[in-house]
Order: sequence, then C-alpha cells, then structure tokens
Amino acid sequence: MIDWVEWGYWGLFVAAFLAATILPFSSDAVLAAMMFGDFDPVLLVTYASVGNWLGGMSSYALGMLGKWTWIEKYLRVKKREVIRWKILSKKYGAYFALLTWLPLIGDVMAIGLGFARTKWIPTAIFMFLGKAARYIVIAWLFY
Repeated sequence: MIDWVEWGYWGLFVAAFLAATILPFSSDAVLAAMMFGDFDPVLLVTYASVGNWLGGMSSYALGMLGKWTWIEKYLRVKKREVIRWKILSKKYGAYFALLTWLPLIGDVMAIGLGFARTKWIPTAIFMFLGKAARYIVIAWLFY
C-alpha cells in the first residue's frame, strides 16, 4: 500500500486502472489511505475515476474483440458468465455500465457489454458516472 501512496496521484491512477481489470486488487483501500495524507480530495477522485474508467473500457474493448480463447486464457472468465451478462446487456443496454464498479462481477459485466456490442459513447459515459460516483462516496466517507 505504501508504494502506491508514495507514487502520489499517478500511483492511485495505476492502482485504479489495475483494479478495473480482472486482477484482484482494491483501489478503494489506496484511495482511503491517501485521503489521510496531504492530497487534494478532488484530484484523488479524478485520478481514481479516470484510471478505473480506462481499465473498465479496456475490459469492454476485450469483449468487443470477442476472442473466447483470449478471454478464458488471460482473463480467466468463463464463457457462460460473459453470455449471462451479454443477455442482460442486450436487455438494459448501456445503462448497465453504471454497475461496472461492483466488486467481483463488474469486470465481467464490462466484458459482457463489449461482447453485446453496446454503443460505445453511452457505455463510456455511464461507466464513468458509475465509477466516479463510487469514488466520490469513498472519499466522502474518509474525508
């Protein structure tokens, strides 16, 4: 945890990016630790939100590619999980991206959104809004 904090805002950005991928990582803890330091809360939320959003959009892009061998091999996500989220994504569309911040299932949801070929711009907007809202709440709790 100390290394991420020592890297400052960019450390939080990288931590948030990695947390939005299939890697088991918590950027929430990094943000909470940095809230106790000498950092601007607005910048912390901004760096965390943008990093996490870009990580989520990379998962979305992998879903758009639709290469099952890559998804199962590198991301260790089962085909049936992505199909399940794809069906829900078809039903709810880009609005579903608001929930990609959820732990454990958010990454698979982002892949499913890509696999369902939801519209890129609305998906990106809703994904950012959901992820930013999460970090705003965390920052508020530790302010």
